[in-house]
Amino acid sequence: MQKKIVKQSIFYFLLLIFWQSLVMLKIWPEYILPSPLKVFGAIVEGFKNRTFLIAITVSFKRLLTGFAISIFFGGMIGTLLVKFKTLEQTVGSLVLGLQTLPSICWFPLALIWFGLSEWAIIFVIIAGSLFSIIMFTHSAFKNVPHIYIRAGKNMGLKDVSLLWKILIPAAIPSLLIGFRQSWSFAWRSLMAGELLFNCLGLGFLLNMGRELNDMAQVVAVMFIIAMISIIIDMLIFNKIEQRMRLMYGL
Repeated sequence: MQKKIVKQSIFYFLLLIFWQSLVMLKIWPEYILPSPLKVFGAIVEGFKNRTFLIAITVSFKRLLTGFAISIFFGGMIGTLLVKFKTLEQTVGSLVLGLQTLPSICWFPLALIWFGLSEWAIIFVIIAGSLFSIIMFTHSAFKNVPHIYIRAGKNMGLKDVSLLWKILIPAAIPSLLIGFRQSWSFAWRSLMAGELLFNCLGLGFLLNMGRELNDMAQVVAVMFIIAMISIIIDMLIFNKIEQRMRLMYGL
């Protein structure tokens, strides 16, 4: 673990040196490529005046709401596709087609249905992550070795008990990968929604930095989004993965 931290520290230190070297060479003007110190100053100022804190809180609330709804309905629909062959052949093909749509395609529909409101952005988040959750849930359960299901049935497990005691534990590795992927889709959908109209949030700060030609703020917001994603991955997804590996003896 310590070696990993040392390697990461060296990598990011060298990356900062490379970044600062590009700034010092003046290949691009500073309003296009701000220095690391200027970006750091923008981050400090943003947290000092609470702009970033408010934006993070608002964006995270939208993200968690949309992602939770997507997990609930996506998991339920994905499970039903495995259970019923007719649904898999009909609804499954529709979901596969809708999954390819970029999240921004849903925004005109969201504006017509919900107007310039919170639920318009949340709808875009749901549309951006729901179909991938349906597909990976369906795929995870579909790829559970059939011998596990037969063993569960031989032990008298049926329907819900078979799902909780056999299918879900066996599908956890695939489900975890799918949740990670859908989490990134939800983030992208959130930014797409917040960029399109003025509202509090990280996407709004990105757009405001662009309009004011303040690249330091733009890069600062990008850095904050990346750090939040890394922290969430370390505190949640990595912890679950470690427990899963211990559970399966990997």
